[in-house]
Amino acid sequence: MSDAGADAASPASAPVETVSAPVELSPEVQAIVTGYTFAEPSIELGVLMENDAPIPQAVVRIPLGMLNRHGLVAGATGTGKTKTLQLMAEQISAAGVPVFAADIKGDLSGIAAPGQPSEKLLARTQKIGQDWQPQAAPVEFYALGGQGVGVPLRATMTSFGPSLLAKVLDLNAVQESSLGLVFHYADAQGLPLLDLSDLRAVLQHLTSDEGKAELKTIGGLSAATAGVILRSLITFSDQGAEAFFGEPEFDTRDLLRTTADGRGVVSLLELPNLQDRPALFSTFLMWLLADLFHDLPEVGDIDKPKLVFFFDEAHLLFNGASKAFLDAIAQTVRLIRSKGVGIFFVTQTPKDVPDAVLAQLGSRVQHQLRAHTPNDAKALKQTVLTFPKSHYDLAETLQQLGTGEAIVTVMDPDGAPTPVAWTRMRAPQSLMAAIPEESLRPGVAQSALMGKYGQAIDRDSAREMLARKLEEGAAAAERERQAAEAAKQAEQQAKEQAKADEAARREADRAARTSPAGSSRSRKQDKSVFEQVTSSGAFKDFARTAGREIVRSIFGIARRR
Repeated sequence: MSDAGADAASPASAPVETVSAPVELSPEVQAIVTGYTFAEPSIELGVLMENDAPIPQAVVRIPLGMLNRHGLVAGATGTGKTKTLQLMAEQISAAGVPVFAADIKGDLSGIAAPGQPSEKLLARTQKIGQDWQPQAAPVEFYALGGQGVGVPLRATMTSFGPSLLAKVLDLNAVQESSLGLVFHYADAQGLPLLDLSDLRAVLQHLTSDEGKAELKTIGGLSAATAGVILRSLITFSDQGAEAFFGEPEFDTRDLLRTTADGRGVVSLLELPNLQDRPALFSTFLMWLLADLFHDLPEVGDIDKPKLVFFFDEAHLLFNGASKAFLDAIAQTVRLIRSKGVGIFFVTQTPKDVPDAVLAQLGSRVQHQLRAHTPNDAKALKQTVLTFPKSHYDLAETLQQLGTGEAIVTVMDPDGAPTPVAWTRMRAPQSLMAAIPEESLRPGVAQSALMGKYGQAIDRDSAREMLARKLEEGAAAAERERQAAEAAKQAEQQAKEQAKADEAARREADRAARTSPAGSSRSRKQDKSVFEQVTSSGAFKDFARTAGREIVRSIFGIARRR
């Protein structure tokens, strides 16, 4: 956090040194002066203009207690909106109220350094009676997802929610409703959605062969719609959005800090790399507001707000938004006042803000408008209609305003609108230029919040759980396959064994027929034939005669003649 120029700031409502004697005022002008004269603490916007000259004693201011009634800072490009935002932020901070603002072009970073006097600047401030002194505000720099110089600011996908994400992805009403069903499914299944990869993993699971059955259980979500959302998420991720979602998630209560000397910390979200993704940053700012609304307790009407939130380039939030989304914004703006938060929308014309939101903005600071085209003329006419009646011809006056001048009306301490005042704005006391990044980095590195949010965390969530589920499913399928294969092999072996047993039985039958027992029977049959032959008389006579002849031959006994 930068504490450059840390000298104590004088109260914003303290009397300023005037350089010209009071002039006699017309009744109309006196009525305006009276309308801005109140004793309650306030911040000064500037001084009343009359006849193209400032009236230093006619100070135009906003009561601190009315800042939570919200407001609008509008005007064409180059008319001084950013300097008005800077002027208000540094005075609100000096009054002890924390401030949040988004710095799209890097111009607001100068609020962290004391201003640089110049001859032109001092001539202007002296003319309006401003006792200008260089003064910095205490600033904490943030960077969305850590892309840039600042403490990383992240949100989990679950807390961001389907409505805001649908706005970022430019989904239609049907697709937004379907995305809500996906979030509901993940919650019911205990699948934490922390980052984009988690949501992609859930959608990929639901559209896969494994998840088709579960997809059918989610009413109203078609596979085609799920595929469209998945492709949108992939494109979104390719644009570098992965860095904006995850943990540690930013605790919006860290925006409600003050310094030891009682000044409110200005939380400045640096967004120089998001000019080509405006819908993302505007929707992210809406998440901050919604989270504040959710976390902060009711405080009712208080002397000064707990936080003033400047919503720059507000038209980007409302462009193309669904009715449900606009209703949610209007409700948040209406109810967050009771939480002590004031919101100032910064844009070009009031027509950029929906009527339901515009009706809740108590303070108006309208810089110059141009009517160069029919659309410009229409916007000018609509802007005039948003102001109370006045003695000005606003259609002409709004085109005649110089740089650093504005038409102003606010709410007085009683909640009534103040008279419309042509105002020359005060000059910021901080640096009215961007601070180079290399000058910001050392202070950011030393911030206590870097220890809390600096390192991204990737804990177990939907992506890992579904991956394990897929692995477990694959393992179970493999076990089933192996069991089926084993059963098939066992069946095959049983069949082969049966064949083998049948073959063995047949072989046994054949063997039985040629076994020794069968030969014995044959020998018995042969023996019976032999016995029949040898037992005959003829065989016996033959045997005796043959025997005698053999004996005579062996022993040489001659045969008797």
